[in-house]
Amino acid sequence: MQEHQPECLYLELSSHNYQHSLPLHTSSALFLLSYCECTSFKVFLVSAKPDTDNSQSWRSQVPESLDVSVVCVKDLPALVRGCRLPAVLGETGRYCRAGLAVVLRHIINRTCEADPSRMDALSLLGFKKTCLKACAEVSQWTRLCELSIPSAVEAHLQQPTNPTQHLPPALLSLERRLGEPVKVHNDDKIRRQKLQDQQKKKNIQKTASLDPRDPQGGPVMDDAQLQEFHSANGLELRAALAKLSVSDGAVPPTTTRWCSDIRKVKTTVLPPLEHLFAEGLYFTLTDVVLLPCVHQYLSSLRSIVGSAVLSQLPLLMRWYHRVQEVPGVLRAAEACGMILSSIQAPAAGPSTPAEEPQPSQVDKESLVMTKEVHFVGGPRPTMTKLKECGVEAVFSPHPCPSWTLPWDSLPAAVNPTEGKMSDVRAARKRQQLNNLVAMVTELARPGQTVVDFCSGGGHVGIVLAHALPDCEVILIENKEESLQRAEQRCAELGLTNIGLIQANLDYFTGPFHIGVALHACGVATDMVMEQCVQAGAGFVVSPCCYGFIQNTLKFTFPRSKMFLETLSYKEHMILCRFADQTAVQLPPERRLIGKQCMGLVDLDRARAAESRGYSVRVMTMEPDSCSPKNNMLVGVARHGPGGYHDT
Repeated sequence: MQEHQPECLYLELSSHNYQHSLPLHTSSALFLLSYCECTSFKVFLVSAKPDTDNSQSWRSQVPESLDVSVVCVKDLPALVRGCRLPAVLGETGRYCRAGLAVVLRHIINRTCEADPSRMDALSLLGFKKTCLKACAEVSQWTRLCELSIPSAVEAHLQQPTNPTQHLPPALLSLERRLGEPVKVHNDDKIRRQKLQDQQKKKNIQKTASLDPRDPQGGPVMDDAQLQEFHSANGLELRAALAKLSVSDGAVPPTTTRWCSDIRKVKTTVLPPLEHLFAEGLYFTLTDVVLLPCVHQYLSSLRSIVGSAVLSQLPLLMRWYHRVQEVPGVLRAAEACGMILSSIQAPAAGPSTPAEEPQPSQVDKESLVMTKEVHFVGGPRPTMTKLKECGVEAVFSPHPCPSWTLPWDSLPAAVNPTEGKMSDVRAARKRQQLNNLVAMVTELARPGQTVVDFCSGGGHVGIVLAHALPDCEVILIENKEESLQRAEQRCAELGLTNIGLIQANLDYFTGPFHIGVALHACGVATDMVMEQCVQAGAGFVVSPCCYGFIQNTLKFTFPRSKMFLETLSYKEHMILCRFADQTAVQLPPERRLIGKQCMGLVDLDRARAAESRGYSVRVMTMEPDSCSPKNNMLVGVARHGPGGYHDT
């Protein structure tokens, strides 16, 4: 293993017309480093041009507390060069974290490790520490905050449009989100406190004397009443700010017991909580990501303050000002060259609706991914329709059905039992690995790179790295806990030909020769195959969770021309739904139909790849009892690795 080095944080530095600037993803990362006062990383700004260090235009946006260097793309470590930025390379040089949300969450974790008293930093991860943990591939909210809004704002900044005629649809989506009801853990407790505060406020107003000199006839309060009156306002903000300094994350109530009238009020009639921040009541990592984006957008509108533009974003304006009330935000923003604006929110109330936009990319994705398909009857009519058109599930013979790894002589850490699973499951996992390793061994050549997508704890990748010492193996997984287990096993084995990347699938952009995926769920299998086709790489994949297949922004089904000419989307989804009916406890006839449906779905995938220059075999793993999801697709580009690209 390489000698340990400090963790290195790589952030993009963009160049346009010989002017260097920081993309919004970079600004968000620097703002978080400043907010957390984190100095645990050696920071690099990555430029495509080698002479960027002579330019000083970006320095005012970088906190002085950070030691920042500039590096050219060609000089990046190979593992980082194969990922989208931002990225963090671990101390060993073998573990890379890539993507905005993944990197920002890691910065927070490092901050808290260095200073456990930083509860304000820890609270950014939200309840159960899940803020922006779901990847953008499956979470519309993560995609909106991590990708859609930064992209929309940067597009606006590069080619400004008339905001009175066209507001970025992604910002309008955020505006609508800020108007949704707030739901937080233990909100019943906070809402009862709010009800009590409201009653207290009314009582103070009733008991206050009326000043006859006041033309409005309003109540006049003495100093004690005035102080108590103000303390009964802004419960949500008091609770939100208090959370930043409470170690257990609980909201400290102003009282521990309510009067009987408050206790008897039904939950359904309690006053709703006000939507303070992006995810509701508390300041989280999402707000950190959004602040540079919204600030840059509002700064571009300085010349038209007070126009109808801001009246379409009243909730976003209110959010922008409330974020500035969070302790540490103004300091961190100033260190990053962001002078947060004092633009006043429009007079329109919170109920003022935003202008209804044309369906945006975000909205289209939401419609596509949430579209319900109602099923009537079984798969037989669909299967019969395909058969009448000459389409049937066909499985190629397994080229080496009895091939097996020498498990008894392999190091213990190679065995999947090291992955904390039962003996029965480990035996089946070894059988599955036999199949995938046999196919990869057939395709791989010395010096090539093999990528284990959706690697989990590294069962496939670690075996491949051990079995193919002359190949480089890369594990890609978005779950940190799984990759950490894989990292421990790699260290125990002393593997030097393996790298680990914690990132979404499509955040990996490096070259490779073979892609592998064991039981990639739903559309993840199609994403892996697409990655391989784009790279001209071979693939060995075993699909899973066919019932989760659905149209997305990137993929629509059926995938192939042959199936599109025969089946509708609904009919194809019937096949996907029944392809999951292969569990061992089901009747044999039902499992047989499930296997046929699996074969048809994968035949569609195979035909789609074949139309793009591939030769694909669909086969059954041996023995077929190794998994209810025992299909395996093996594809090779007919023009060799890198020789075919779809246009």
